[in-house]
Amino acid sequence: MAVTAMAFLSCDDTTDNLGNSLTSSADRFEILTDTFMVSTRSLVADSVLSRNQYSYLGKIKDPETGTYVTSSYTTQFALLESLDGTPFLPDKDSIVSVENGDIIADSCRLQIYFYSSVGDTLNSMRLTAHEMAKPIEEGQLYYSNFDPVASGLLRNDGRGIKKNKVYTTLDLNLSDSARALIHNKTNMESVMIPLNDRYVDTDGKEYKNYGTYLMHKFYENPEYFKNSYNFIHNVCPGFYIQSTDGLGVMSEVYLTELVFHYRYLSEDSVINGTALLSGTEEVIQTTHIDTDKSRLRQLADDNTCTHLKSPAGIFTEVTLPVDQIKYNHENDTISGARIVFSCLNSTEDDAFGEPTQVLMLPKDSLYSFFENKNIPDNTTAFLGTYNSNYNTYTFNNVSNLITRMYDAKRAGNASADWNKAVLVPVSISSSSSSSSSSTITNVSNDMSLRSARLVGGSANPHEPIKISVIYNRLTDN
Repeated sequence: MAVTAMAFLSCDDTTDNLGNSLTSSADRFEILTDTFMVSTRSLVADSVLSRNQYSYLGKIKDPETGTYVTSSYTTQFALLESLDGTPFLPDKDSIVSVENGDIIADSCRLQIYFYSSVGDTLNSMRLTAHEMAKPIEEGQLYYSNFDPVASGLLRNDGRGIKKNKVYTTLDLNLSDSARALIHNKTNMESVMIPLNDRYVDTDGKEYKNYGTYLMHKFYENPEYFKNSYNFIHNVCPGFYIQSTDGLGVMSEVYLTELVFHYRYLSEDSVINGTALLSGTEEVIQTTHIDTDKSRLRQLADDNTCTHLKSPAGIFTEVTLPVDQIKYNHENDTISGARIVFSCLNSTEDDAFGEPTQVLMLPKDSLYSFFENKNIPDNTTAFLGTYNSNYNTYTFNNVSNLITRMYDAKRAGNASADWNKAVLVPVSISSSSSSSSSSTITNVSNDMSLRSARLVGGSANPHEPIKISVIYNRLTDN
């Protein structure tokens, strides 16, 4: 009977036609149902943990707030240790790219690949690639308000790399067929930043270009290229890619590569060699978000609804009526608790679209969840997906969360926010275990441009938000 009741709850967005009880004289359990009101409010996020699969670059005007959102990012480059002992570069004596008796790189570049963009992709944008003087260290937490410029991590001796680049995220040189492959990640729009000017390292030594510097560092000390840590701390701390001009485009950066080319001799043939280092999840990448928090607070003060807004924008705080739910049910088991959050109809100001995934978690663990790299467990953290047919986010059973909140209060371990949860836009990474199933491997704060207005708030003019509860009560037979 409990299973049947739960199935009934999950098949529709309302529970108005559920009976007050489903009983049978032959059953040892009596199944009861009830509905309670839920209160919500908007909560401005000061910043969010910057630990994402993708970075973001650009500047765009938020039509909902009238303010500008600017995103820049840092990236390091991964150097995986060779499993078969193959060196990073061929033997020094085989290099035929030589100038004035010294080996050189024929060319070097940074290549930034864009997976998707919001805005007019024909708009001209400008970025500045800054060489970092110090690496962003592991073992520390970096939030979206972390600014590597203010933190003094960039080379400021007047000799470091500081390259400006004007670009558009739509490459008109690509054929229609090539551009069609972008959405399958087999081909992507990209921007190339040449690093072919004369380079001076921090010791004052000059090289033909940055690739030549990398080659000399390898031949001087191959241990620096043994793994990513050695490379980052001894050769290349990374780059800060800063959005410095242009308006109207925000791009999701899929990958940043550091590439240099050289020629070497192999069995009497000259081979064109390429060394490629990528900014991947194995190394640290951070996204810096700059936006007007005062305008976000004004938006959050609208009590006729609540908001979900990313990046580093607005969450929705949910106060669950735990005491009411447990009143006269202290000895009953809560087997189901379903709550639906309805979105208001989109307007021209909601041009970015709704967040695809929303996480519900206790307010007390709003930061620790992401810092500890947790994933939804359907006990204290629950994942809801936007349903475009119903314009809703549905959480089918948060009974474990309610029970834990009640038990914490009864044990005297409750905080001031003991009965509060928060809805947070998130990005999900998963791995496929079979053709029909996948496993969530990572949950991070959504750094893309997303916005939704939810029914709720203290001055809600719409139907109130409700939570539908199923109890199991042990009966005497």
